[in-house]
Amino acid sequence: MQQEINIDDIKINFDSSGLWVLNIAIAIIMFGVALGITLDDFRRLFKNPKTLFVGVLSQFILLPAFTFFSVIIIEPHPSLALGMMMIAACPGGNVSNFFSKMAGGNAALSVSLTAFATLICIFMTPFNLQFWGSLYEPTHEILKTVKLNWVDLLKLVSLILGIPLFFGMLIKQYHSEMAEKIEKLLKPLSMLVFIALIFIAFSQNLDVFLNHIHHVIYLVIFHNIFAFIIGFYTAKTFGLNAQDTKTISIETGIQNGGLGLLLVFGFFDGLGGMALLAAFWGIWDVFSGMALAAFWGRKKI
Repeated sequence: MQQEINIDDIKINFDSSGLWVLNIAIAIIMFGVALGITLDDFRRLFKNPKTLFVGVLSQFILLPAFTFFSVIIIEPHPSLALGMMMIAACPGGNVSNFFSKMAGGNAALSVSLTAFATLICIFMTPFNLQFWGSLYEPTHEILKTVKLNWVDLLKLVSLILGIPLFFGMLIKQYHSEMAEKIEKLLKPLSMLVFIALIFIAFSQNLDVFLNHIHHVIYLVIFHNIFAFIIGFYTAKTFGLNAQDTKTISIETGIQNGGLGLLLVFGFFDGLGGMALLAAFWGIWDVFSGMALAAFWGRKKI
Protein backbone atom coordinates (compact mmCIF):
# COMPACT_ATOMS: atom_id res chain seq x y z
CA MET A 1 0.00 0.00 0.00
CA GLN A 2 2.87 2.33 0.75
CA GLN A 3 4.20 1.82 -2.78
CA GLU A 4 0.85 2.93 -4.26
CA ILE A 5 0.85 6.12 -2.18
CA ASN A 6 4.40 6.91 -3.23
CA ILE A 7 3.64 6.48 -6.93
CA ASP A 8 0.56 8.69 -6.93
CA ASP A 9 2.23 11.29 -4.74
CA ILE A 10 4.98 11.81 -7.31
CA LYS A 11 4.94 15.37 -8.61
CA ILE A 12 6.60 15.97 -11.97
CA ASN A 13 8.10 19.47 -12.07
CA PHE A 14 6.23 20.71 -15.11
CA ASP A 15 4.33 23.97 -14.63
CA SER A 16 1.66 25.64 -16.79
CA SER A 17 4.21 27.58 -18.83
CA GLY A 18 6.01 24.32 -19.61
CA LEU A 19 2.72 22.79 -20.74
CA TRP A 20 2.06 25.73 -23.03
CA VAL A 21 5.50 25.33 -24.59
CA LEU A 22 4.84 21.60 -25.06
CA ASN A 23 1.44 22.39 -26.61
CA ILE A 24 3.03 24.80 -29.04
CA ALA A 25 5.94 22.46 -29.83
CA ILE A 26 3.60 19.56 -30.69
CA ALA A 27 1.40 21.86 -32.80
CA ILE A 28 4.42 23.22 -34.69
CA ILE A 29 5.77 19.71 -35.32
CA MET A 30 2.37 18.68 -36.67
CA PHE A 31 2.26 21.80 -38.83
CA GLY A 32 5.74 20.96 -40.19
CA VAL A 33 4.64 17.41 -41.05
CA ALA A 34 1.45 18.73 -42.68
CA LEU A 35 3.47 21.01 -44.97
CA GLY A 36 4.65 17.86 -46.73
CA ILE A 37 1.16 16.33 -47.05
CA THR A 38 -1.13 16.71 -50.04
CA LEU A 39 -4.58 15.40 -50.86
CA ASP A 40 -2.83 12.97 -53.21
CA ASP A 41 -1.34 11.27 -50.15
CA PHE A 42 -4.85 10.51 -48.93
CA ARG A 43 -5.90 9.39 -52.41
CA ARG A 44 -2.97 6.96 -52.52
CA LEU A 45 -4.04 5.53 -49.18
CA PHE A 46 -7.62 5.03 -50.31
CA LYS A 47 -6.44 3.47 -53.58
CA ASN A 48 -4.63 0.88 -51.48
CA PRO A 49 -7.25 0.18 -48.80
CA LYS A 50 -5.46 -2.90 -47.47
CA THR A 51 -2.45 -0.87 -46.33
CA LEU A 52 -4.72 1.75 -44.77
CA PHE A 53 -6.75 -0.94 -43.03
CA VAL A 54 -3.61 -2.63 -41.65
CA GLY A 55 -2.26 0.70 -40.35
CA VAL A 56 -5.49 1.59 -38.57
CA LEU A 57 -6.04 -1.97 -37.31
CA SER A 58 -2.54 -2.19 -35.85
CA GLN A 59 -2.40 1.25 -34.24
CA PHE A 60 -5.95 2.00 -33.11
CA ILE A 61 -7.44 -1.44 -32.47
CA LEU A 62 -4.79 -4.12 -31.82
CA LEU A 63 -2.39 -1.98 -29.75
CA PRO A 64 -5.08 -0.70 -27.32
CA ALA A 65 -6.59 -4.22 -27.09
CA PHE A 66 -3.18 -5.81 -26.46
CA THR A 67 -2.46 -3.14 -23.84
CA PHE A 68 -5.75 -3.89 -22.08
CA PHE A 69 -5.08 -7.65 -21.89
CA SER A 70 -1.48 -6.99 -20.80
CA VAL A 71 -2.76 -4.85 -17.94
CA ILE A 72 -5.11 -7.65 -16.84
CA ILE A 73 -2.21 -10.14 -16.80
CA ILE A 74 0.50 -7.90 -15.30
CA GLU A 75 -1.80 -6.00 -12.90
CA PRO A 76 0.36 -2.88 -12.53
CA HIS A 77 -0.54 -0.04 -10.22
CA PRO A 78 -3.87 1.48 -11.48
CA SER A 79 -2.37 4.82 -12.50
CA LEU A 80 0.41 3.02 -14.42
CA ALA A 81 -2.20 0.82 -16.09
CA LEU A 82 -4.20 3.87 -17.16
CA GLY A 83 -0.97 5.49 -18.37
CA MET A 84 -0.32 2.47 -20.61
CA MET A 85 -3.87 2.66 -21.97
CA MET A 86 -3.50 6.38 -22.60
CA ILE A 87 -0.23 5.93 -24.52
CA ALA A 88 -1.85 3.18 -26.60
CA ALA A 89 -4.78 5.51 -27.34
CA CYS A 90 -2.50 8.29 -28.64
CA PRO A 91 -1.67 8.58 -32.35
CA GLY A 92 1.80 7.86 -33.69
CA GLY A 93 4.58 10.24 -32.78
CA ASN A 94 5.66 12.68 -35.47
CA VAL A 95 9.25 11.39 -35.29
CA SER A 96 7.94 8.17 -36.90
CA ASN A 97 8.31 9.81 -40.32
CA PHE A 98 12.00 10.42 -39.73
CA PHE A 99 12.57 6.90 -38.37
CA SER A 100 10.65 5.30 -41.24
CA LYS A 101 12.85 7.06 -43.77
CA MET A 102 15.99 6.13 -41.80
CA ALA A 103 14.88 2.47 -41.69
CA GLY A 104 14.43 2.26 -45.45
CA GLY A 105 10.67 2.06 -45.04
CA ASN A 106 7.97 3.67 -47.15
CA ALA A 107 8.37 7.35 -46.21
CA ALA A 108 5.34 8.43 -48.27
CA LEU A 109 3.19 5.84 -46.52
CA SER A 110 4.49 6.98 -43.13
CA VAL A 111 3.57 10.61 -43.77
CA SER A 112 0.18 9.60 -45.19
CA LEU A 113 -0.60 7.36 -42.22
CA THR A 114 0.48 10.10 -39.81
CA ALA A 115 -1.96 12.48 -41.48
CA PHE A 116 -4.80 9.96 -41.49
CA ALA A 117 -4.07 8.85 -37.91
CA THR A 118 -4.12 12.50 -36.81
CA LEU A 119 -7.55 12.96 -38.35
CA ILE A 120 -9.12 9.87 -36.79
CA CYS A 121 -7.31 10.22 -33.45
CA ILE A 122 -9.43 13.32 -32.81
CA PHE A 123 -12.19 10.80 -32.14
CA MET A 124 -10.32 7.54 -31.56
CA THR A 125 -7.98 8.77 -28.79
CA PRO A 126 -10.81 9.88 -26.46
CA PHE A 127 -12.84 6.80 -27.40
CA ASN A 128 -10.04 4.27 -26.77
CA LEU A 129 -9.00 5.87 -23.49
CA GLN A 130 -12.57 5.92 -22.21
CA PHE A 131 -13.56 2.50 -23.60
CA TRP A 132 -10.58 0.39 -22.48
CA GLY A 133 -10.07 2.37 -19.26
CA SER A 134 -13.70 1.73 -18.26
CA LEU A 135 -13.44 -2.03 -18.83
CA TYR A 136 -10.77 -2.50 -16.14
CA GLU A 137 -12.12 -1.81 -12.66
CA PRO A 138 -9.03 -0.12 -11.10
CA THR A 139 -8.65 2.29 -14.03
CA HIS A 140 -12.41 2.78 -14.21
CA GLU A 141 -12.26 4.06 -10.63
CA ILE A 142 -9.66 6.68 -11.65
CA LEU A 143 -11.75 7.77 -14.64
CA LYS A 144 -14.77 8.20 -12.32
CA THR A 145 -12.68 10.22 -9.87
CA VAL A 146 -11.30 12.67 -12.44
CA LYS A 147 -14.55 12.83 -14.44
CA LEU A 148 -12.80 12.75 -17.80
CA ASN A 149 -14.56 15.23 -20.06
CA TRP A 150 -14.76 13.60 -23.50
CA VAL A 151 -15.65 16.90 -25.24
CA ASP A 152 -12.73 18.80 -23.68
CA LEU A 153 -10.39 15.97 -24.61
CA LEU A 154 -11.70 16.15 -28.17
CA LYS A 155 -11.09 19.91 -28.23
CA LEU A 156 -7.50 19.57 -27.02
CA VAL A 157 -6.58 16.92 -29.59
CA SER A 158 -8.27 18.94 -32.34
CA LEU A 159 -6.47 22.11 -31.30
CA ILE A 160 -2.91 20.79 -31.18
CA LEU A 161 -3.14 18.19 -33.98
CA GLY A 162 -6.17 18.79 -36.20
CA ILE A 163 -5.86 22.55 -36.77
CA PRO A 164 -2.10 22.51 -37.58
CA LEU A 165 -2.75 19.60 -39.98
CA PHE A 166 -5.48 21.57 -41.76
CA PHE A 167 -3.51 24.77 -42.19
CA GLY A 168 -0.29 22.98 -43.13
CA MET A 169 -2.08 21.08 -45.89
CA LEU A 170 -3.83 24.28 -46.99
CA ILE A 171 -0.50 26.07 -47.49
CA LYS A 172 0.92 23.01 -49.27
CA GLN A 173 -2.08 22.93 -51.60
CA TYR A 174 -2.06 26.61 -52.63
CA HIS A 175 1.53 27.74 -51.95
CA SER A 176 3.61 24.65 -52.62
CA GLU A 177 6.99 26.37 -53.03
CA MET A 178 6.57 28.38 -49.86
CA ALA A 179 5.50 25.22 -48.00
CA GLU A 180 8.67 23.41 -49.11
CA LYS A 181 10.90 26.26 -47.92
CA ILE A 182 9.16 26.46 -44.54
CA GLU A 183 9.17 22.67 -44.15
CA LYS A 184 12.93 22.39 -44.72
CA LEU A 185 13.55 24.87 -41.93
CA LEU A 186 10.71 24.00 -39.59
CA LYS A 187 10.81 20.20 -39.39
CA PRO A 188 14.39 19.79 -38.10
CA LEU A 189 14.10 22.90 -35.92
CA SER A 190 10.81 21.84 -34.32
CA MET A 191 12.12 18.33 -33.68
CA LEU A 192 15.23 19.72 -31.98
CA VAL A 193 13.07 22.00 -29.82
CA PHE A 194 10.78 19.09 -28.90
CA ILE A 195 13.66 16.77 -27.98
CA ALA A 196 15.36 19.60 -26.06
CA LEU A 197 12.11 20.22 -24.16
CA ILE A 198 11.91 16.55 -23.16
CA PHE A 199 15.48 16.53 -21.90
CA ILE A 200 15.06 19.83 -20.04
CA ALA A 201 12.00 18.38 -18.32
CA PHE A 202 14.03 15.24 -17.58
CA SER A 203 16.90 17.22 -16.07
CA GLN A 204 14.47 19.23 -13.91
CA ASN A 205 13.02 15.98 -12.58
CA LEU A 206 16.22 13.98 -12.29
CA ASP A 207 15.60 13.07 -8.63
CA VAL A 208 12.07 11.90 -9.43
CA PHE A 209 13.30 9.67 -12.25
CA LEU A 210 16.19 8.22 -10.26
CA ASN A 211 13.97 7.44 -7.27
CA HIS A 212 10.95 6.09 -9.13
CA ILE A 213 12.05 4.98 -12.60
CA HIS A 214 12.00 1.34 -11.46
CA HIS A 215 8.20 1.55 -11.32
CA VAL A 216 7.88 2.19 -15.07
CA ILE A 217 11.06 1.22 -16.90
CA TYR A 218 10.12 -2.42 -17.52
CA LEU A 219 6.51 -1.57 -18.35
CA VAL A 220 7.52 1.04 -20.93
CA ILE A 221 10.19 -1.11 -22.58
CA PHE A 222 7.89 -4.15 -22.68
CA HIS A 223 4.97 -2.11 -24.00
CA ASN A 224 7.09 -0.36 -26.64
CA ILE A 225 8.78 -3.54 -27.94
CA PHE A 226 5.47 -5.35 -28.25
CA ALA A 227 3.97 -2.35 -30.05
CA PHE A 228 6.72 -2.70 -32.68
CA ILE A 229 6.06 -6.46 -32.84
CA ILE A 230 2.30 -5.98 -33.24
CA GLY A 231 2.85 -3.59 -36.15
CA PHE A 232 5.45 -5.85 -37.78
CA TYR A 233 3.49 -9.09 -37.64
CA THR A 234 0.15 -7.49 -38.47
CA ALA A 235 1.72 -6.15 -41.67
CA LYS A 236 3.39 -9.51 -42.41
CA THR A 237 0.13 -11.38 -41.81
CA PHE A 238 -1.61 -9.25 -44.43
CA GLY A 239 1.22 -9.79 -46.92
CA LEU A 240 2.60 -6.25 -47.07
CA ASN A 241 6.03 -5.77 -48.61
CA ALA A 242 9.19 -5.17 -46.56
CA GLN A 243 9.10 -1.37 -46.87
CA ASP A 244 5.47 -1.11 -45.81
CA THR A 245 6.04 -3.63 -42.99
CA LYS A 246 8.81 -1.49 -41.51
CA THR A 247 6.61 1.58 -41.74
CA ILE A 248 3.56 -0.03 -40.08
CA SER A 249 5.79 -1.37 -37.28
CA ILE A 250 7.33 2.05 -36.63
CA GLU A 251 3.97 3.83 -36.83
CA THR A 252 2.58 1.43 -34.20
CA GLY A 253 5.63 1.50 -31.92
CA ILE A 254 6.27 5.25 -31.88
CA GLN A 255 3.41 6.78 -29.92
CA ASN A 256 2.94 10.47 -29.19
CA GLY A 257 4.25 10.62 -25.62
CA GLY A 258 4.15 14.41 -25.69
CA LEU A 259 0.41 14.36 -26.28
CA GLY A 260 0.09 11.75 -23.55
CA LEU A 261 1.89 14.05 -21.11
CA LEU A 262 -0.46 16.91 -22.02
CA LEU A 263 -3.47 14.69 -21.36
CA VAL A 264 -2.09 13.69 -17.95
CA PHE A 265 -1.65 17.29 -16.83
CA GLY A 266 -4.75 18.58 -18.60
CA PHE A 267 -7.24 15.97 -17.35
CA PHE A 268 -5.61 13.96 -14.54
CA ASP A 269 -3.93 16.74 -12.55
CA GLY A 270 -0.47 15.32 -13.22
CA LEU A 271 -1.34 11.96 -11.59
CA GLY A 272 2.02 10.54 -10.49
CA GLY A 273 2.03 7.09 -12.12
CA MET A 274 0.56 8.31 -15.40
CA ALA A 275 2.90 11.31 -15.60
CA LEU A 276 5.99 9.23 -14.86
CA LEU A 277 5.07 6.61 -17.45
CA ALA A 278 4.23 9.16 -20.18
CA ALA A 279 7.38 11.16 -19.50
CA PHE A 280 9.62 8.09 -19.68
CA TRP A 281 7.83 6.86 -22.81
CA GLY A 282 8.55 10.20 -24.52
CA ILE A 283 12.26 9.75 -23.82
CA TRP A 284 12.50 6.00 -24.39
CA ASP A 285 10.81 5.71 -27.78
CA VAL A 286 13.20 8.27 -29.29
CA PHE A 287 16.05 5.87 -28.45
CA SER A 288 14.21 2.66 -29.35
CA GLY A 289 12.93 4.12 -32.62
CA MET A 290 16.38 5.32 -33.59
CA ALA A 291 17.96 1.96 -32.71
CA LEU A 292 15.38 0.00 -34.71
CA ALA A 293 15.59 2.39 -37.67
CA ALA A 294 19.39 2.18 -37.69
CA PHE A 295 19.24 -1.64 -37.57
CA TRP A 296 16.70 -1.90 -40.39
CA GLY A 297 18.52 0.75 -42.38
CA ARG A 298 21.56 -1.52 -42.54
CA LYS A 299 19.76 -4.82 -42.91
CA LYS A 300 17.11 -6.04 -45.34
CA ILE A 301 14.17 -7.89 -43.85
